[in-house]
Amino acid sequence: MAEGRRRSRLGDAGAAFTSNWRNPSLRRAQLSFLGAWTAEWAFTVALGIVAYRDGGAAAVGLVGLLRMVPSAILAPLLSPIADRGRRERVLILVSIVRGAATAAAAVVVAVSGPSAVIYALAVLSTIAATLYRPAHSALLPSLCRTGYELASANMVRGLLDSAATLVGPLVAAVLLQFTGVDVVFWVAAGASFVAAALLVRLRYDAPPRPPAPSRPNLAKEAVEGVRVVVKNRDLTLILGLAAAQALTRGALTVFSVVVAIELLETGEPGVGALMTAVGVGAVLGSLFASLLVGSGRLGAWYAVGVGLWGLPLTLVALVPQQSAALGLLAFIGVGNALIDLAGFTLIARMAPDEVLARVFGVLESLVAVFIGIGAVVASTLVGWIGVQNALIAIGLVCPVLAVVSWRRLRRLDRSVDVLDADIGLLQEVPMFHPLPLPAVEQLARGLEPVTVAADQVVFRQGDVGDRYYVIESGEADVVGDGRVVATLGPGEGFGEIALLRRSRRTATVVARSELQLQALGSDRFLPVVLGYTPSAQQAAAVVDDRLERYEPKEPFEEPPAPA
Repeated sequence: MAEGRRRSRLGDAGAAFTSNWRNPSLRRAQLSFLGAWTAEWAFTVALGIVAYRDGGAAAVGLVGLLRMVPSAILAPLLSPIADRGRRERVLILVSIVRGAATAAAAVVVAVSGPSAVIYALAVLSTIAATLYRPAHSALLPSLCRTGYELASANMVRGLLDSAATLVGPLVAAVLLQFTGVDVVFWVAAGASFVAAALLVRLRYDAPPRPPAPSRPNLAKEAVEGVRVVVKNRDLTLILGLAAAQALTRGALTVFSVVVAIELLETGEPGVGALMTAVGVGAVLGSLFASLLVGSGRLGAWYAVGVGLWGLPLTLVALVPQQSAALGLLAFIGVGNALIDLAGFTLIARMAPDEVLARVFGVLESLVAVFIGIGAVVASTLVGWIGVQNALIAIGLVCPVLAVVSWRRLRRLDRSVDVLDADIGLLQEVPMFHPLPLPAVEQLARGLEPVTVAADQVVFRQGDVGDRYYVIESGEADVVGDGRVVATLGPGEGFGEIALLRRSRRTATVVARSELQLQALGSDRFLPVVLGYTPSAQQAAAVVDDRLERYEPKEPFEEPPAPA
C-alpha cells in the first residue's frame, strides 16, 4: 500500500510538470520567465563587477540600494498597468525595455564610458523588472483551467526561478573567464529579448476588464490593490508572512558574509559556498514541491516554508560548523520553494482577477522594503549582541509567526477545498468548459445552495428568469408543451435560456427526487459567460438546441402544481 501511495505521488509530480508542457500558452509563459530571470541574474553579476571596480564593496551595496528603492516605491504604482487589457503585452514591453537598457550598458562598457550611465541604465532596467513578476503572476491563472494546474504552474516557476539563480551567475562566470563584462551584458540583453519574443504568439482568452480611464490615476488605482489586501484577512496574513520571510532574506545577505568570515572562518570563498547551498536547496525543494501540488494543504506547506526560512539560522548559531551550516542553509532554499508554490497560488486564488496584478505589486513592494529592513536590523544586532545571538533572534521570527498562524492557514485550506469542489461542479457543465480558472472561480464564489423537495417546482413556464441552476444531486424533469422533454441529473445545468435571451421561462422544471442545487444570479452569470467568446458561443449553441426541444409547439395548459 505504501508503495502504491509513493507511485501515486510520483505520478502526480510528473503530471505537475507535463501539465505545464502540454499547455502551449503556459509553456511559453514559463520559458519567458526563465529567460527574463536568467538575464536578471547575469546582469546583476556584471553590474556588481562594474561597481566593485569603481568603489569596492561599499559601491556594490550602494548600487544595490539604488536598484531596490525604485522597486519598493514603484511596484504598487506600476502594477495597475498590468490589470488593464492583456497582461502578456505588458510583459513583452517590460522585457524589451530591459533588453534595450542592458544592451546600452554593454555599449557603454565596450567604449569605456562613464559608470554613472551604466548605473542609470541599471535603475531603468530594475524599474521595468519591477512590473515583470506581478504581471507574470497575474497572467498565470488566466492560462490555467484548474487549481491543480495553477499550483503546478507556480511550482514549475519556482523551479525555474531557482534554476535561473544558478544558471545566470554561472553563465556570467564562464563568460567572464574568457571575455569581458560587456559580453555578459550582451548575453543578458539577448535573453531579455527572447523572453519578449516567446510571448508574442501567446493565445488565450483574456478576461473582460473595464477600459482604462481617459485620465488614469495610477496612485488611486494602486490604493485599490492595498484596499483589497486590507479587507481580506487571509490575504493580509499571507502577505504579512511574506514580509517576515523577506526580512529574514535581507538579514541573510548580511549573515552570509559575517557567518562565513567571522563565525566559520572560511573567508570570502565561504560566502559563495553558503549562498550556493541555498540555491541547491531551492532546486531540490522545487522537486519536492512537485509532490505536494495536489495535496490540498497549501496553507500548511506555506507555514512550513516560512518556518524553514528562519529555523536554520538559529541552528547555525547553535552548531557553528561549516558542514552543518551548508546543510542547514540548504533547507532555507527548500522553504523558498514551498513559499513559491503555496504563497503565489493562494494569493491568486483569493484576490479578484481585476486587481490581481496590483495585489502582487503590493507583495513586491513589501518584499523590497523588508529586505532592506532585514539587512539593517541584522547588521545592527550583530554589532549589539554578536553574530550568534543575532542569528538566534532573527532566526526565530519566521518559525514563531508560522506556529501562531497555523490554525488560520489550515482553515484557509478547508475553504479552498470547498471552492475547488464548487469549481469542479461548474466545470462539468459544457458551457463553462472554455472558461479559464479566474472566471470559474468568480462564478463559484457567487453560488447559492438551494434545496427543492421531490415533486416540487423549481420554476414555471412564463416565470421571470433571474437565476441559473446547476444540479449537485438528484434529478429534475423539464416539462414543455405538456410533456417531459428531458430529465437532468448531477453536473447538468438549466435556466440559461431566460437569462441569455432576456425572456420568460420557456419550460417548467420539476424535482423528480430531492434536488440539491447551486444557483447563480444573472448579475454573476451573464458578465462571465458573455465576457468570453468561446463560452458565449457554447452558451448560444446550448440555447438553440434546447429551444428546439423545450419550446412549446402550440399553446398548452400548464399542469397543476403538486399538492
